[in-house]
Amino acid sequence: MYVNGQLIFDDLHFQDHHECNVPVQVYWGQEHHDIGFVEYFSPSYIKMNNVFYSRKQFTFVSRPGY
Repeated sequence: MYVNGQLIFDDLHFQDHHECNVPVQVYWGQEHHDIGFVEYFSPSYIKMNNVFYSRKQFTFVSRPGY
């Protein structure tokens, strides 16, 4: 499906991670900010761990097997 460390940015990427319960790591710049499972996504934000992350402000990375 996705490799560890692969950037995810497309709606289909987030839908796949949500449906298959694949962890996603969140970065703010180059700094780790959070890791968890996608609860909800829209064109503007991703909801993980009851926190809404702006898709414009944060970077999202696939972490299968975490």
